[in-house]
Amino acid sequence: MTQSATAAPSRPAAPAAAGGLMRRLNVFTGIVAGLLLATATWWVTSSTFPTLDSGDHKDDAVTILTLVAWVVGFLVGVGAFVGPVRWLRGKDLTHEDELYLAGKDLGAWRYLKFTTDHKVVGMQYLVITMVLFACGGTLAMLIRTNLITPGSRFVDPATYNSFVGIHGIIMVIATIVMVSGPFGNFILPIMIGARDMSFPRLNALSFWLLFAAVPVLLSALVLGGISTGWSAYAPLADQANRGMDAFLVTIVTFAISTGVAGMNITTTAVKLRARGMSWSRTPIFVFGTVASVALGLVAFPMFEVAMILLGMDRGMGAGFYDASIGGSAWLYSNLFWLMGHPEVYVILLPAIVALMEITPVFTRKPLFSFTSAVLGIAGIAGLSLFVWAHHMYVSGWAPVLGGPFMVTTELISIPTGLLFLVLLGTLWRGRVWMRLPVMAVYALLWNFTIGGITGIYLSDIPVDQAMHGSMFVTAHFHYTLMGAGLTGAMGALAYWFPKMTGRMLDERWGAIGFWVAQVGFNVTFMGMFAVGLAAEPRRVADPGTYFHVGNLVSSIGAYTIMLGMLTFLGALIHSWRAGEVAGANPWGARTLEWQTPTPVPLENFEVLPVVTEDFYGYSENGHGADGVSPPTTPGAPPERVEVGAP
Repeated sequence: MTQSATAAPSRPAAPAAAGGLMRRLNVFTGIVAGLLLATATWWVTSSTFPTLDSGDHKDDAVTILTLVAWVVGFLVGVGAFVGPVRWLRGKDLTHEDELYLAGKDLGAWRYLKFTTDHKVVGMQYLVITMVLFACGGTLAMLIRTNLITPGSRFVDPATYNSFVGIHGIIMVIATIVMVSGPFGNFILPIMIGARDMSFPRLNALSFWLLFAAVPVLLSALVLGGISTGWSAYAPLADQANRGMDAFLVTIVTFAISTGVAGMNITTTAVKLRARGMSWSRTPIFVFGTVASVALGLVAFPMFEVAMILLGMDRGMGAGFYDASIGGSAWLYSNLFWLMGHPEVYVILLPAIVALMEITPVFTRKPLFSFTSAVLGIAGIAGLSLFVWAHHMYVSGWAPVLGGPFMVTTELISIPTGLLFLVLLGTLWRGRVWMRLPVMAVYALLWNFTIGGITGIYLSDIPVDQAMHGSMFVTAHFHYTLMGAGLTGAMGALAYWFPKMTGRMLDERWGAIGFWVAQVGFNVTFMGMFAVGLAAEPRRVADPGTYFHVGNLVSSIGAYTIMLGMLTFLGALIHSWRAGEVAGANPWGARTLEWQTPTPVPLENFEVLPVVTEDFYGYSENGHGADGVSPPTTPGAPPERVEVGAP
């Protein structure tokens, strides 16, 4: 017999495990790959780069390239490029690979991997947002501690200024993603009846870009800090230490992340809405979130370009902002504020529309004038692109344009007022079911009224010339970004917490933490209004004894905020781990995310829904069209009644 005849029959090769290389990649391999590539880049560039000019730029060039290498290496190590590389090789991911990427059967491990399921990405955004707020809040407490007593040397002036700059940019990044990140990813696709985002891999990429940017930003603390404030005005930014290199790499990375996310959310909302969901039946949260991210698609590239030019100045001596060789600092100022003022509404719009989504549910009334809400959103988005120069009234740039920019800045209060009218009209004469989510509506109305009115003052050139650079301005923008934006985000988290975690939030401790933080917030920034009116300048480590009482009051308020936020965080963590198990629809809401089981299945819907009516069709007598009305006993669950019952 021949050898072939006696050999055992061959067996077919076992199919490759789903996921392939992705099974070995996670956040830890990403960190290792990022550190290895960053170390190699630093060694090569520091030993081979020639000294540029008089040696001013070599260190910056090395630092910038090292930090960029960290970002690229991390993305390679976490698996961000596996899909594109396989596609280029003609071996695109199989259906089983896609299910693995979506986190099927991976349990909690999927949150540490490059996972494409929009619900996982939403939870990842939620956690990183809380981490950013913790870092920024810690720096805020260090700042306020230094201002408790005149002449304090809790930190030296250079460190103080560095803390102010890093605190500012951390909080701006956190507030930009705090609603559109967690809820725009987790809730919005389900709300429109979709099974996932339009581009799931890009969705995961947007998160991991943000994740990679956070260590870069925090590295500024050991690279000399950010002494220019978060606005990083040139030519000061050209002259700053290497912490500015970390700042600019962070901004470029973050801008790419928000661009990818904004494109994805916009495409998802436009193309994947359920059958029958015309724009007139689309929930208001979708309108506000899409307007916000679309505005970011226009505005954030301005800041990105400003940072790229700054990197060329610092690393190559290009001189875009150096007047001595033909550059202009006004170029930076315009690029920055072309982003900086629309960015306010990128933050505010999702927070406000989240509360607009909440208010009809807890009043059992239709949203008051849905059309006015949409017009208000569109008006804010449009006008916000034409107000940037009011930040430069005192700079000397184009004084002839001061009048037109003053007018556009005042005009933006009209569409903002429409959104207030919608919230107030929905609350008016409603049987309000007073739960934690709706408490945020009342807090936002109070805070944003103060922030909005003081903004109208500052839009006038004479007032701005008197107040510019004072603590009054600091108090104003905190009343908008924190008083309104963060308050709205807390309300949204309380509302969608049961759907996202499968647990009910402990409302007793959640409400205690929320209101303690609100009281502390108003004490803190009312104190800042007072010292600002007395002309205390911003970004000064020791403003003197004249402002002692106001600064002491503000610092006491800041510690109160800390106590409230820690209490709220404790309620979140405890409820997430051991809270009461939530039903599919504990609020009796009508939008599609509440019509899915809890926890939400991998593909959201077994059969894609068909929409036949709008989601705010609650009857005018206080009972919902779904037969659910708010309870007469505070804290009780909704009671089921016959539609139209008195």
